Amino acid sequence: MKKHKINYRLQAFGTNRKSKIVAKREISYEIKLATKLLLDELCFNWNKSHLEAQINHSIDASDKEAFLALSKQYQSFVRE
Repeated sequence: MKKHKINYRLQAFGTNRKSKIVAKREISYEIKLATKLLLDELCFNWNKSHLEAQINHSIDASDKEAFLALSKQYQSFVRE
């Protein structure tokens, strides 16, 4: 495991002579990217399964118009 670089951002606050300095730890770029990719995949999978459920419901209800509209939206999920 490679070493993570820790960046600190110092902030002074207060108008007193005894003002404190607070150091905040920043999140590394790799962690930010990994979390963003994970959230994107989770949203994609949920949206796809929700749309599949709506398509199945429209098939069960014999609603041809809803099926055609939903299947058109579903095409963007299955493109490769």
